[in-house]
Amino acid sequence: MKFQLFNQRLIGIVTAALSAFTTTATINQPSYASGTTFYCAKSNGVPITFARTQDGRKVPMIRWVSQDYFPKEWTNERRCQEVSRRFQRSYDNGTLKYIKTGTLRGETVVCAAPNQNAACTNSTLLFTLKRGSNAKLTMRRLLNRRGLVAGNVLNETSEDTVNIIFDEYLNNATDELNSESN
Repeated sequence: MKFQLFNQRLIGIVTAALSAFTTTATINQPSYASGTTFYCAKSNGVPITFARTQDGRKVPMIRWVSQDYFPKEWTNERRCQEVSRRFQRSYDNGTLKYIKTGTLRGETVVCAAPNQNAACTNSTLLFTLKRGSNAKLTMRRLLNRRGLVAGNVLNETSEDTVNIIFDEYLNNATDELNSESN
C-alpha cells in the first residue's frame, strides 16, 4: 500500500515537472506565426512574390514577367518560388533589414542586408539583375508599390548602390496590385 502511494505521488511529481518544462519550452520558442511571410502566387496568370504582413496585408513585391534574359529552365514561376524562399530565409535569419543593390561574382544583384554597409553575399542574395541594367531604376520599378514614394525609405548611397529600409517599405506599401508591369 505504501509502495503504491509512493508510485502515485512520484507519477504526480513527474507529470507536474514535465508539464512545467513543456510550458516553459513552448513560451520560449520564437513565434513565426506573427511575422511576415513570403510566398509565390499567381494573379491574372502572372507569378508574383508576395509578403503577408503581421497585420494580414498581402503586399505584392515583385511581378515576374520578363523571361528574355534568363535560361529557359528558370521560368518566371521557378524564379518566383526561389526568390520568395530567399526573402523568407533572409527575413527569418534577421538579415532583411535593408534591400540593397550590389555586386556578387561580377553580376549586379539585389540582396538582403542587416545594415546599409553590408556587402552582398551568397547567403543574402535575393536575385540577380539583367546584365547591363541600371540597378537604381530597376529597384525603383520592381519595388515601387507606393512604398518608396510614401516615405523616406530609399537611401541612394552612391551612383550604383540603393538601400531600401525594408520594414518602412513594407509598412508604407499598399496591398493592392499595381497595374504597372515589372
